[in-house]
Amino acid sequence: MQENVVVSANWLAERLNEVHIVDVRDGWEYEGIGHLPGAVNVPFETFRSAEADDAGMLPGDETWAELLGNVGISEDDTIVAYDDMHGVFAARFLVTAELYGHENLHLLDGDFSSWQGKHETTTNAPTPEEVPYQVREPAETPLVGREAVQSAIDDPDAVLVDTRDPEEFAEGHLPSAVNVDWLDLVDDETRGLKSQDELRAVLESNGVTPDKRVVLYCNTARRISHTYVVLSHLGYDDLGFYEGSLTEWTDEDRKLETA
Repeated sequence: MQENVVVSANWLAERLNEVHIVDVRDGWEYEGIGHLPGAVNVPFETFRSAEADDAGMLPGDETWAELLGNVGISEDDTIVAYDDMHGVFAARFLVTAELYGHENLHLLDGDFSSWQGKHETTTNAPTPEEVPYQVREPAETPLVGREAVQSAIDDPDAVLVDTRDPEEFAEGHLPSAVNVDWLDLVDDETRGLKSQDELRAVLESNGVTPDKRVVLYCNTARRISHTYVVLSHLGYDDLGFYEGSLTEWTDEDRKLETA
């Protein structure tokens, strides 16, 4: 994922006709509260599946291609995604897109609130023409499996990052993992990311530095999606995304530590 993955409302306002905007909130929010002009609605639940044959909670090639093609998005289009939860659901959409080979991806910083406070919204839904969407193999994938995670536990050049809240972390986490709650990267007032200096301070104080292999996990790979986007935005380029996360790890009765 590119370094400039996170964009401001003003950046987007200047490019409304150049990008495809995806609102991942529930349909009633999209229709009732309003949405960005031209935005299409792809609710979180539609691209989240525990029954697919793909890794973790990915929806599957056919489902993904149908979802995007039905809302007029092709594989080479530039996408900007947003939600109303600090970007965590939109980040999951973007990571899913990357794993299916989409390259031009952006997260709206500050979620729906950042746009609503400065720009017009609408309740008029567009009627995009259906287009074909081709799933592609990404040039590189951040996905890692159980064995790679196990190897990272004892690797001094790697750091395992648990993005859940401190209470969850204390109840049980992967051996040697550090806890960086994904919400610690968010500014409560703006609902967007903290400044880059603040982000680096939070990360580096926990040993999460660009020179290390960073392997991310949570419970079901939703919260790590946000942290993955943030790290990509900061230029971290050696990232491991454990899609199975603790759901898979504990299903196999693998070891956890408590603190």
